[in-house]
Amino acid sequence: MSKSLADPLTLPCGAVISNRLAKAAMTEGLATPDGVPTAELERLYGLWSDGGAGMLLSGNIQIDRDHLERPGNVFIDREPDAAMQAALSRWAHAATRNGNHFWAQISHAGRQTMKMINPHPKAPSPIKLGLPGGQFGEPVALEKSEITDIVRRFAVCATAVKAAGFTGVQIHAAHGYLLSQFLSPRSNQRSDEYGGSLENRARVLLDSVAAVREAVGADFPVAVKLNSADFQKGGFDFEDSLQVVEWLEQAGVDLIEISGGTYEQPKLLGVEGVEAEEPQKVAKSTQQREAYFVDFALAMRSKISVPLMVTGGFRQKVVMQQALDSGGADLIGLGRPMCVMTDAPAQLLAGLAELPRYENRLALFPSWLAFLSKVNALKAMATFAVQYWYFAQIDRLGRNGKADPALSVFQATKETTSLQKSLVKRRNG
Repeated sequence: MSKSLADPLTLPCGAVISNRLAKAAMTEGLATPDGVPTAELERLYGLWSDGGAGMLLSGNIQIDRDHLERPGNVFIDREPDAAMQAALSRWAHAATRNGNHFWAQISHAGRQTMKMINPHPKAPSPIKLGLPGGQFGEPVALEKSEITDIVRRFAVCATAVKAAGFTGVQIHAAHGYLLSQFLSPRSNQRSDEYGGSLENRARVLLDSVAAVREAVGADFPVAVKLNSADFQKGGFDFEDSLQVVEWLEQAGVDLIEISGGTYEQPKLLGVEGVEAEEPQKVAKSTQQREAYFVDFALAMRSKISVPLMVTGGFRQKVVMQQALDSGGADLIGLGRPMCVMTDAPAQLLAGLAELPRYENRLALFPSWLAFLSKVNALKAMATFAVQYWYFAQIDRLGRNGKADPALSVFQATKETTSLQKSLVKRRNG
């Protein structure tokens, strides 16, 4: 039977998401230097709750204060005190005020921790991120005892957000963050039980899923965000991903979000990385030009029955409907459009045919940035600059409730860079 975007989705744990549209996870940078949620986060997620999505995903909530993906992340790396628990509860209350789900994306940045936060972050192996610009430091290999503690921290974080009123958790094992680093033979060159075979490389992820499930119980949604592939030579590939999703289904997860890429190869952003993209063995459809990962999810459907969420590139309602009809997606994730059009889900459900494309380079990029994006050594700079435009929109929504589509990329980059430096300075006191 055909599904529509307005239809509810029942998860294996019994929870029901009211429609097939979700606000995808996007980093906010609006916490205090001590990782505490703020009134700005409450305002932001209140707007998104009013926007009509059946489920909202938070940006990275980190399980280690020394491994943030950017300054201003919320972090929970120990049992929260009363003030922190109250702040989490206020955030969750605002984010669910329209009756939607609000899930915490819980994560550890590993070697993708910026040098200004930690010049020597922990990682599976001491392999530095291959990006120009010097923003990331030399990582240090994790000891076995530290890996065990990371698994424990995922459970501590999940327990805290459930107590605060979040309605689910998503374990982030994509985009080159720590669990993704373990999965990749390119960044994981360990010779112990956490390296080598795919079974060993997936061990930390599966242990974390088990620990979180034990912490939150059988009727609380537990999801995983997983790369379809890293799209890098020698990295985590689609054949690996097919096997891992089977293991995740056996582990009892309720939803798997399919994405792809890392900082080095940002497929998730629909742009070229600093190296050539590694082809993957998956049949391509006409949808693939807009919805980056639908084809991978469709291929996974023959292996698993767990619900799948697909995020990345969706703009046309007809393509979203095709993804549902094909079986390639059970839930559609919307990201960048909601940085400006906070009620994009409600508008789609009311009949809007296509969401605005703010990333259109002719409209958004000044000429110098368009030039940078064509020079291989400077692609990373151009990619971060565009990301900063969306960061600045999220910041404006949180601080005054209004986006600014006319904002220049240059001004957004200046503002975001200044804010991040200020947060680090205050953090280091």
